Amino acid sequence: MESKIYNIEGKEAGKVTLPENIFGLPWNADLVHQVVVSMQSNARPNVAHTKGRGEVRGGGRKPWQQKGTGRARHGSSRSPIWKGGGVTHGPLSEKNYVKKISRQMRQKALLVVLSRKMRDGEVIFVDSIEMKEPKAKTAKAMLSGLVAAGFTTKKTKNAALVALPTAHAPTQKSFGNFGHVDVVEVRNLNPVSVLGHKFLIIADPKTAVETLSKKQVVQKSFDSAQDK
Repeated sequence: MESKIYNIEGKEAGKVTLPENIFGLPWNADLVHQVVVSMQSNARPNVAHTKGRGEVRGGGRKPWQQKGTGRARHGSSRSPIWKGGGVTHGPLSEKNYVKKISRQMRQKALLVVLSRKMRDGEVIFVDSIEMKEPKAKTAKAMLSGLVAAGFTTKKTKNAALVALPTAHAPTQKSFGNFGHVDVVEVRNLNPVSVLGHKFLIIADPKTAVETLSKKQVVQKSFDSAQDK
């Protein structure tokens, strides 16, 4: 399968041959759902925590004597039924949200998502994206030029994910002021980040395919293990 390559001005600069086992896989909703939910759970910060009666401050002495007052007996003013007391059965920071997901499943889910994006026309290949200096004006001009390739900037949030072959600080800083565009390295692509953006802009397709081919090797071992 082939796809067009564009330059930063949005003009066609050639074509690239894409392997079917990376950009032509069938959709697997169950696998993608399992991987995405697991990754989101693993990234979930565990901050919710309520204090029990043993953690709240105060309540050191008995509110009143046990008998003779006509009132109900109480041993501490920090009981859960008192104002300012502890909380019963509240959320605790010790709760573990981690879900185990194998590397093979995660890698195959990424390739399945890339194939889906490719079929939907939401993957754009650019020959090179490398800014000499951090400049938002240059980055904005590049995005405007890609409108001819099908890219639209109408989406104000998560419009595009720019995948670079290697980390490049000036380029990453150039897109830093755009709230609807994120920049990552190709090797760090994952199903959550790709699905979380409308378009995927891949720079230097040849290098990107070589990097993704390493993930495809992992997928082969996963498929052979399932067949057994």
